[in-house]
Amino acid sequence: MKIRLGYVAISTSLDITSSKTITYTNFIKDKDYNKLCSTINNNLDNLIEILKYNIANNIHFYRLTSKLIPLSTIIDYDYITPFMSKYKIISKLIKDNNLRIDVHPDQFNVLNSTNKEIVNNTIKSLEYHYKILDILNIKEKIIILHIGGNTFGKEKSISRFINNFKKLPDYLQKCIAIENDDKIFNIIDCLKISKKLNIPIVLDYHHYICNNDGEQIEKYIIEIFNTWHNKTPKIHFSSPKSNSKREYRSHNDYINPNTFIEFINKIKHINIDFDIMLEAKAKDSALYKLVSQLKYLTNYKFIDETSFLI
Repeated sequence: MKIRLGYVAISTSLDITSSKTITYTNFIKDKDYNKLCSTINNNLDNLIEILKYNIANNIHFYRLTSKLIPLSTIIDYDYITPFMSKYKIISKLIKDNNLRIDVHPDQFNVLNSTNKEIVNNTIKSLEYHYKILDILNIKEKIIILHIGGNTFGKEKSISRFINNFKKLPDYLQKCIAIENDDKIFNIIDCLKISKKLNIPIVLDYHHYICNNDGEQIEKYIIEIFNTWHNKTPKIHFSSPKSNSKREYRSHNDYINPNTFIEFINKIKHINIDFDIMLEAKAKDSALYKLVSQLKYLTNYKFIDETSFLI
């Protein structure tokens, strides 16, 4: 099976960011749209450079920052038309090089909240992420969401997620993939929701380690991957910041290669190609370090800098 590795948003090898933002408090003082446009132009220019860097280094899987467009869900302005030339450049880079792109809205997006304002803000965020993926002509639009909070218990919280999901427009429903979390909703809960809504599951292996009821991942991995139907499944992989109870759920700068190899050994019997998003704070540096360690510790056959065969 073929596995491709990816990283999130920021390249530590380039001294640039596509996540520069403006706070609402600062913007509202003088409503400086010129500064806002300048920030967007800067983010888009830097994204172009990051994608070129990814292409040059055979990084095929990449997560866009959710902060690409500042204040996109807070103030009403056109962040598409004035920047079309740059969106077209980005779109061409992605298409011509067959890059896999996804997005993962932050923890403040809670579709199953009991607070209507939070749900409405979550929908605005989903609309924004969809709009960016759409303007970039990304055919396989994937927006990854956690199930959310646990108010009034797990079963009622799952029901709220399902009910609110069904109220979303079809084009948003078709984009959403759900991810197991590290405290409340485990892979069994995600499978239950997936069966009712027919949506894919992104397995987060570290979250699974933090939050399971003794289920063995090797017994569920095929069922999880089958939720992707004819698409290539993707998973998230990270290592704990430390083994202390306080920091175990936090992400380390790098990936523990032994844990990574143990996970691959557990699921390699399925022989299904999949992609792994490395959620490590050292970003692409963590990816490269893991690759160098895997080349030393395993007999994986590397196809290029970030892809290998088992």
